[in-house]
Amino acid sequence: MDLFLLKKIISLMIMPLSIIVLLLVVAILFYRIKPKFSFFALLTATTLLILTTLPPISDALMTPLENNYPAFTRSNKPVDYIIILGGAHTTVEGLPATSQLKSSSLERLVEAIRIYRLHPEAQIITSGFSGGDVSSNAQKVKQAAVLLGVPAHRIITENYPKDTEEEAEFIAPRVLNRNVVLVTSANHLPRAMAYFEKYGINAIPAPASPWVKKNGLTPWQYYLPSAKKLQQTSTAWHETLGRIVQWFKS
Repeated sequence: MDLFLLKKIISLMIMPLSIIVLLLVVAILFYRIKPKFSFFALLTATTLLILTTLPPISDALMTPLENNYPAFTRSNKPVDYIIILGGAHTTVEGLPATSQLKSSSLERLVEAIRIYRLHPEAQIITSGFSGGDVSSNAQKVKQAAVLLGVPAHRIITENYPKDTEEEAEFIAPRVLNRNVVLVTSANHLPRAMAYFEKYGINAIPAPASPWVKKNGLTPWQYYLPSAKKLQQTSTAWHETLGRIVQWFKS
């Protein structure tokens, strides 16, 4: 089996929702055979579900990942390249490219275009493989960028990197010794910066769309379970695992 695919399967299996579903299945299967064990599995699944959907807990897990870099303002010198790391998309005929992007890709693109408006001298590099789609994520993000007013000739695509480490490896030779801005999701940026530094690129970090946004106001709904916070917890867990793997590799 392809190592990349195996990594994705293992990652999916140890996500909070997968563990919860597995525990519920175990509870059903052992209901008559081992009632105590079944009850324990059910109780564990319920507890895990509640904890992973509570906003205070989810935010506590995500905040340390996102609070490493401030929002990009403006570089003191001209920017040569703005790198947008790959996300995800689904090609659907009849929809504009902006609507075909998944939220992470669209958020990264919006941040990159904001930076491009500040530094129109820069070229944009989009990245990411197809992931089973008919077009690469790099190409789809380029199409969306053109729809939003970026000239096509200002965009370079890297269509083959499958993950962050490959993106750093493939893009680094092109941008070596240049002033580079690296755009990715705020929670993913520390890991991405470390990979680019490994290949000799000291990029300017540009975090896109953090999950946790606090303004000092805390409505009562904040303390209730939320399906969105389950997604946030899963994202934080996935990124934490990625950083552990990165640490072992280093």
